[in-house]
Amino acid sequence: MPARFELHGIFVSGPTYKVGLMLSLVGEPFDYAHLNMMEGEHKQPAYLSKQRYGQVPLLIDRSNGRYLCQSAAILEYLADTLGKFGGATLDERLQVREWLYWDFDRLAGPLYKARVIKIGIRQAPPEVYEDHLASAKAALKVLDTHLAGRDWLVGEGTTIADIDIYGVIAFADAAGIDLAEYPNVAAWAKRVEALPGFKATGELLPKSSREAA
Repeated sequence: MPARFELHGIFVSGPTYKVGLMLSLVGEPFDYAHLNMMEGEHKQPAYLSKQRYGQVPLLIDRSNGRYLCQSAAILEYLADTLGKFGGATLDERLQVREWLYWDFDRLAGPLYKARVIKIGIRQAPPEVYEDHLASAKAALKVLDTHLAGRDWLVGEGTTIADIDIYGVIAFADAAGIDLAEYPNVAAWAKRVEALPGFKATGELLPKSSREAA
């Protein structure tokens, strides 16, 4: 029986990793379509007809024919449709959404940008890298303060807020950030990594397309 979900992306993409991690944690097999962005596959009409922004990830729900864009929106959709990690109450769901928006606004952008400069994908002057790094570290300080005395970002259990933000934190080292400077974040990351179904960045997404096992 074909997998319900088909994920399009690229293995170096943090947002694609977030969606793949969610599917892995809920035990949902998915087909994976590698997108060759170096050759512009993400800007071709066939792809743009499904992913209007010409970005990754794209998740296709074969059960209803939906094409889903933007990793945070996809995580919310999966939480709603699969009934997991969405938050136990309305207040928790609202807090989860706040963290999704905060991540996009304060953490993901500068950390991902510092990472692509650090690993050589993008060329930029040292001061540009340092500016992104400083912004990411400021956000990590906020996160570290929030996690003091807490196991999870919202409520008493894992939510898509944890999955979303872990999908950024997972690339901290590649950005030149030592999580030891943020002990609460480091401890929280270990809890995420201990969840059943967890897969690290290097093992979750392949470098070529594959069908679900």
